[in-house]
Amino acid sequence: MRTSPSRRCLALISGASLALLAGCGSSDAGGEGSAGADSSDSSKVTVVASTNVYGDIVEQIGGGHVDVTSIISNPDQDPHSYEADTRNQLALSKAKVVVENGGGYDDFVGRMLKSSDSSAEVINAVKVSGKTAPEGGELNEHVWYDFPGVAKISDSIATALGKADPDNAATFRKNAETFKAKLTGLESKEAQIKKEHGGEGIGITEPVPLYMTEASGLVNKTPEEFSEAIEEGDDVSPKVLQETLALYSGKQVKALVYNAQTSGPQTEKVEGAAKAAGIPVVAVTETLPRGEDYLGWMTANVDALASALAK
Repeated sequence: MRTSPSRRCLALISGASLALLAGCGSSDAGGEGSAGADSSDSSKVTVVASTNVYGDIVEQIGGGHVDVTSIISNPDQDPHSYEADTRNQLALSKAKVVVENGGGYDDFVGRMLKSSDSSAEVINAVKVSGKTAPEGGELNEHVWYDFPGVAKISDSIATALGKADPDNAATFRKNAETFKAKLTGLESKEAQIKKEHGGEGIGITEPVPLYMTEASGLVNKTPEEFSEAIEEGDDVSPKVLQETLALYSGKQVKALVYNAQTSGPQTEKVEGAAKAAGIPVVAVTETLPRGEDYLGWMTANVDALASALAK
């Protein structure tokens, strides 16, 4: 199996960094925009999430009873090139619950947990979601775009929080049920897109949104060699690039769903080709945009996709 940037670069921690992390005794903790470990309320469940996507879901379920640190929380940060630091190590060492994506996306979490002898309950989102690699293919680890999978993850979060804080277990379960009801609304939006546009073609730059587009009944027309190369940080061959660009010049797709967080010269050519052909571009990201929550973000994504297809 080839290693994509999301599997390869997120796991990059040099030997020197690991040594520093293992010996960390600093009070400097917490990701950007997150509460630091030293400032946490001892009455709350301390939680560390690998990205602010899962951090927000924990906050939706935990409410005022959790103190959450999201390691990757800057919407301008490319998750593929993230390197962990001592603040992350300290936060993880104090966490009672840890939520990681798994599937090779954020291997640095496991490395740091081992070096800190953490006893935290660890929720692996990919494993909980039940997603696996297709036969002969690679796992799409971007499971936060799969709403049924996110419902399972929310149940696991509620259970883990309830173990850490039994007095509020019923509250966590109730909040999870409320959260899942809103996910059902998103699934209904996908079903409506499928009813109106099922079988229509779309293009992508990376497999980030595929769970959402597939649930909406859309067919990804992008050559696999193109999206694989982009995800792995490799150059796309001239032949494959031309095949990809032809999807837009030939108007073989109704929309381009573009990972705006990891763009480069070749993806910019594809975006330019789509715009030149009058094909709508739907921008998606891997982390929460600033000031948004998970449900609002995903609602905007699904609505943008429906709007693009209706043009």
